[in-house]
Amino acid sequence: MGSAIAFNLASLDPTLSILVVERDPTYREASSALSVSSIRQQFSTPVNIAMSRYGISFFRDVATHLSVGELAPDIGLIEGGYLYLASPSGEAVLRGNHSIQRQCDVDVALMDATTLKSRFPWLSTDDLALGSLGLTGEGWFDGYSVLQAFRRKAIALGVEYVTGEVADVDLIRDRVNAIVLADGTTISCGKVVNAAGPQARRIATMASIELPVFPEKHSVFVFDCKDPPAPCPLVIDPSGLYFRPEGRYFIAGPPRQSRGSSDNANLDVDYELFDDVVWPTLAARVPAFETIKRISAWAGYYEMNTFDHNAILGTAPEVSNLYFANGFSGHGMQQAPAAGLGVAELIVFGEYRTLDLRALSYDRLVRHEPLHEINII
Repeated sequence: MGSAIAFNLASLDPTLSILVVERDPTYREASSALSVSSIRQQFSTPVNIAMSRYGISFFRDVATHLSVGELAPDIGLIEGGYLYLASPSGEAVLRGNHSIQRQCDVDVALMDATTLKSRFPWLSTDDLALGSLGLTGEGWFDGYSVLQAFRRKAIALGVEYVTGEVADVDLIRDRVNAIVLADGTTISCGKVVNAAGPQARRIATMASIELPVFPEKHSVFVFDCKDPPAPCPLVIDPSGLYFRPEGRYFIAGPPRQSRGSSDNANLDVDYELFDDVVWPTLAARVPAFETIKRISAWAGYYEMNTFDHNAILGTAPEVSNLYFANGFSGHGMQQAPAAGLGVAELIVFGEYRTLDLRALSYDRLVRHEPLHEINII
């Protein structure tokens, strides 16, 4: 997110002096590097749909946007689609979401259980009432390649990167005067963007702002199947579990209620989740998954906005030159192109000019008016 904003800032105004502070330039534990890196338009709020529609357009033409000289990024975009499944109790929600999505011109189709079985014969449909399939504009990509492409392009445009961890924020009245790094380095600044992902709340607290963003550990399991279902989109089970192809293998993640939120969470994989939750649910939904073999696993953080599961963009009344780009709650990678442009426009022009992202402003926290996103994976 920070590199996406820096790239857009440098593109909009080449005269700006832009500095990105990276805690770990290897990105070993960065959410972007550990993301399953998927993109969908099947959201329940128009602003999220608009951001992902912009995102898929950006990713389809990523070489035009982020090439440096003759080096063109290859992000491995695969538009395999998303398939949301609903039991009878979830049918009304899926239909309501579908209505919003069609109003926003999303290419999505509803299918009853019979149609689902016909299109995906490998799927167990006895307990299903409905499915929603994204026909175009949804899929997955290489998130680490996107991260590096944004960074590389930003540097080519004159953005400076330094390694360090923010230890304090120097405030003068209602403005950030400087940030202080752990090694004592003080960096004066005119405007500051908090794009710290799971660390966002810690940074905001230094400016005496309470941000409802918490790290949520998410284990991802890679498995092999001797008789793989095909063609296979990214499937979201009614339980909340998801799975999709990943090269010759598959990846899967547990339902959200199986994950944990904590500022002190580590990134150790919870392997018991695979045996106790993930595998049984996979086998019940896809009989071919009864004999799968776990290959590997990893864990990364979501930056969960517990207020309403949507991004928080823009400034807070308390500190006029501190901008937030936080709380994406699992859909930050796909929204980085739109959020990066939006925050850059706010900084340069004082307003959104390409997409209207005002619904995601910090002000809604002050007003206690959440913008709830139902489709969180």
